[in-house]
Amino acid sequence: MLKATLRSFLAHKGRLVLSALAVVLSVAFVAGSLIFSDTVTRTFDRLFASTSADVTVGPKEDLDESVPSGRTPTVPASLKERVAGVEGVADTHIDVSVENITVVDRDNESVGPTTGAPTIATNWYPTDRSPVELTSGHAPRGAGQAMLDADTADKKGVELGDTLTVLARPGSFEVEIVGIATFTTTNPGAALVFLDTPTAQRELLGATDAATSISVTAAPGVDDDTLKRRIAAEIGGGHELETADEQAESAAASLGGFLDVIKYVMLGFAGVAVLVGIFLIVNTFSMLIAQRTRELGLLRALGADRKQVRRSVLFEALLLGLVGSTLGLAAGIGLALGLIELMGLLGMNLKSTEMVLKWVTPVASYVVGVGVTFVAAYLPARRAAHVSPMAALADAEIAGVGRPLKMRAVAGSVVAVAGAAALVGCAAADRTSSAASLLGLGIVLTLVATVIAGPLLVRPVIRVLGGAFPALFGPVGRMSQRNALRNPRRTGATAAALMVGLALVGGLSVASASMTESFDRQIDETLGADFVVQNANFMPFSPEITAKIEDTGGAGLVVRQRFTPVELALPDGEKVESTAAGYDPRLDDIADITYAEGSSRAALAAGHIGMDKGFAHEHGVRVGDVLATTFPGGREAKLTVGAFTDQGSPEGFGIEGGLFLGLKTVEKYVPDGQDSAVYVNAASGTDADTLRARLEKTLDPYPQVQVRDQADYKELIRQQIAVMLYLVYALLGLAIVIAVLGVVNTLALSVVERTREIGLLRAIGLGRRQLRRMIRLESVVIAVFGALLGLALGLVWGVAVQQVLALQGMKELALPWTTIVAVVIGSVAVGLAAALLPALRASRMNVLAAIAHE
Repeated sequence: MLKATLRSFLAHKGRLVLSALAVVLSVAFVAGSLIFSDTVTRTFDRLFASTSADVTVGPKEDLDESVPSGRTPTVPASLKERVAGVEGVADTHIDVSVENITVVDRDNESVGPTTGAPTIATNWYPTDRSPVELTSGHAPRGAGQAMLDADTADKKGVELGDTLTVLARPGSFEVEIVGIATFTTTNPGAALVFLDTPTAQRELLGATDAATSISVTAAPGVDDDTLKRRIAAEIGGGHELETADEQAESAAASLGGFLDVIKYVMLGFAGVAVLVGIFLIVNTFSMLIAQRTRELGLLRALGADRKQVRRSVLFEALLLGLVGSTLGLAAGIGLALGLIELMGLLGMNLKSTEMVLKWVTPVASYVVGVGVTFVAAYLPARRAAHVSPMAALADAEIAGVGRPLKMRAVAGSVVAVAGAAALVGCAAADRTSSAASLLGLGIVLTLVATVIAGPLLVRPVIRVLGGAFPALFGPVGRMSQRNALRNPRRTGATAAALMVGLALVGGLSVASASMTESFDRQIDETLGADFVVQNANFMPFSPEITAKIEDTGGAGLVVRQRFTPVELALPDGEKVESTAAGYDPRLDDIADITYAEGSSRAALAAGHIGMDKGFAHEHGVRVGDVLATTFPGGREAKLTVGAFTDQGSPEGFGIEGGLFLGLKTVEKYVPDGQDSAVYVNAASGTDADTLRARLEKTLDPYPQVQVRDQADYKELIRQQIAVMLYLVYALLGLAIVIAVLGVVNTLALSVVERTREIGLLRAIGLGRRQLRRMIRLESVVIAVFGALLGLALGLVWGVAVQQVLALQGMKELALPWTTIVAVVIGSVAVGLAAALLPALRASRMNVLAAIAHE
């Protein structure tokens, strides 16, 4: 049996190549993601461990800023002297480091990274742990001088003697580049600007008696934990102390969010490849076994029992999985190398020579590759075991052509009803968490139901789709339609591979179109300002910019917006951390707000706060309640609830509760924050176009902010939603690639299966061109069938997703008709492309050899 299995595997290796590709792709994404994330993690662990001070003393921050407020937490610079006197301290340094800055050249072009990495301004003091070393020029000496990192200087063409403008929170200032510093470790992609310490304190923090942290070097023989305890005993609470290991761990955790995004995206690709590949492998083995019915019957007649036949087929699957996993692991290493090179282009300089290949990676690769193939081949193997010895005497198949589909009908109906019930429950739910859970369950169940019941839909749907074929293409069209109908299970499984990807893109396209429509409607209904001035990535900006806006000729009403993290002690006993927005008093003049109770005047009054009515009711809050509120830095306040809003609007940006209060209250408790947006109305006698031109001229030296009207604001939201779709389309592309392999495989095996039939057709006058056309039409009708199933399922999912979004205020439902039409047209193209090789092979068959084929 072992010899027979090996000979069978080698005899059919050409037919198994396409199935192996699905395994290779899934394993490559798993291996590549693990290798890349492990490499980046180790590289940055080394960076953080080699550059962190033995102990760092920083400000204690109890609240997490999910939405940046623009403030820079500091400690007193005098703390350095107290720490220096602690036993076991060898040296101390003041650290001044801020990221909320912009650096521009003489042409007002940004000098910072364009990849999302920060621009960091810091004070210069060289130590043996510095990540950079001075390689050109000299260190900054006093005001007006700065150093720049070599990578940024090379990319932006900055040279010694050039003048740059630094836009910081206290204000903008010019510096001459007097030195270039080169990274001695991995460059994380940031742009670094170095100032001397007094200048950094004054220009970046606005005070010469402040620092962002104190770095401490331990004396020989003193371990970090002991030194940390001694410093804590000396300076007391109110500060955050971290050893080098803790700081490296904290920095790695921050980096972990970025790595997780990449890892999960790649694992998402692997998941799609696995899911679609399962259909491909099941179909391939089913067809191979169907074609080998007589061979398996002979084995049974010669004495092989059912277990031996089943093991033989599973062993072939095991071999396929091993080959695919090995090739996939090699491809994963190549993929990781490609990602490392890509990170280099984006500014994160990783070394491919330091690639990390942990034992987990090959183990995971082989588990995925072999496991997927083994599971996918199990059902065909069981079917092979039931081949009767009498099958050796007959020209029979076990593909199940004539087997009834009653069990599928029953099972599919039960699962479909359960899935539909879950989606209906999702639509009826009034809490986001329960709706999302029911949505996930409904999606899984309806997908399974469609896969089970797919063969039941083949005959009625393909009769309609191919109904015009006989009239348009004559006998060739009729035969292509009947070929697709010949084996509903095979056609259903082939179409299912394409269906998965298109269901995904259909569902998320509906969701994104609905989100876009909802945001557009909300902007139309609430935004009353002529213009909004914002940072490109919603980061806060310097008060200097706000002052320039207010001084612009023709600017009438100017309303500022500022965010701050808060913690509310609510009547139900819960403490909720969220973000509150602060506004100037005339909020109603630039926004149309619907109130359930109270008014803007009450909510924005000193010592008051407003919130969304749903959040208030959930936590038992009433107008007039006094809530204990904690602001950054531990500042505490008692705020009176002045109003409840009833906007039904998308909260977005991670803001819970729709909290808002007067800007004066924010400035009282968070005096060092920055504005996140400024809303501007034209003054009487100034038209909007004139004001826009003046604002853009005023803000020309500040490239980090843009002037937007309603149309611009809508476009910005659309672009952000489109980013999500790019990932979806990439997943779709991968699914289509594997689905095309599936259609190619099905047609290729089908051509082999119908060799005698094709030979007879050619003998009675069917031309090569007609034969190719017949196979192309069969491929197209299968692809369109899969596309229609996927779109129907995706539209149902999309409507369900929109119902969940409606609980967050996004109540508009929109259908992306352009996408739907494009998918249908694309499915025709997919069918034509998939049929090229099988049709060409069929047309080149020798007629007599084909007729003699068994």
